[in-house]
Amino acid sequence: MNILDSLENVRPADIERRSMEIIESEMGDAPQFTPEQKLIVKRVIHTTADFEYLHTLRFSSGAVESGLNALKEGAVIVTDTRMALAGISKPAVNALGCQAFCYMADPAITEAARRSGTTRAVASMDHAAEVLAGQKIIFAVGNAPTALVRLYELIREGRVSPALVIGVPVGFVNVVQSKELILRSGVPFIVAEGRKGGSNVAAAICNALLYQLYDRSC
Repeated sequence: MNILDSLENVRPADIERRSMEIIESEMGDAPQFTPEQKLIVKRVIHTTADFEYLHTLRFSSGAVESGLNALKEGAVIVTDTRMALAGISKPAVNALGCQAFCYMADPAITEAARRSGTTRAVASMDHAAEVLAGQKIIFAVGNAPTALVRLYELIREGRVSPALVIGVPVGFVNVVQSKELILRSGVPFIVAEGRKGGSNVAAAICNALLYQLYDRSC
């Protein structure tokens, strides 16, 4: 049988299920993770085909539970890129009564960044802290280390208290340092240590949380 024949009548759900079976067999028992954490690690590996996340994904105590509880209460997910926003499951977000936003393309954010001489990522974090005050917020940062740095400052100033910070920016400049700030921020976090990450990883972690609450077969 050639590959074209084998792909006939194959459903995406079947491919995902088989992929997860392969990941499960190759990652072994992974005793360092709880069952809920393991679901997140598996989805990140499924998204990236990179088993290094077995060793670099860090979870603060109770982080997954805090994220799940926030989603049950209609949390707002704030991303730092349109790409991450696009990757988050809209059916799951809607079914749970949640919302997801990325403020980066808002002209008001561009103007605020210009006036303050900072980045749009910083301005978008300030904006989220202001307009979403009092709400349950999950911050999912996959690109901009400056967003994580500003979040750390806002947390220290008492201006925001995230239900969860997903800190997985990718790159070489200030990426590792920004993640280290979140590791000692005192708020619930899921962080990919080192240089790796990305908007796709941020979205994958959000979806891994959402899919623990949302029945995708409906």
